[in-house]
Amino acid sequence: MSSETPLFESVINWIRKGYPQGVSRTDFPPLMALLTRVLTDEQVTAVALQLVKEYGPREPVTENQISDAIKRVTSEPPTPEEVNQVAGRLAAVGWPLVSSRA
Repeated sequence: MSSETPLFESVINWIRKGYPQGVSRTDFPPLMALLTRVLTDEQVTAVALQLVKEYGPREPVTENQISDAIKRVTSEPPTPEEVNQVAGRLAAVGWPLVSSRA
């Protein structure tokens, strides 16, 4: 997913609105789990890379590091309560992406 697509911009904008100070470490795993329900792995990686550019550490982060982090996060899924908490936060700012990815 390139940064020019409307879906990419919409997802990033919802996250910016829901997390104006950046996504906390505790909300990152459920956010990634939520995104993997509606986006491809490549799209989730693109979103994560954009978030790192905007809110992340000062040192460079590679696409492989992001991909590895997503794999680690999704290998131990967050609890349904954690996912619901993040989904609720994003729904409050207009997040419409609630269906599961096939």
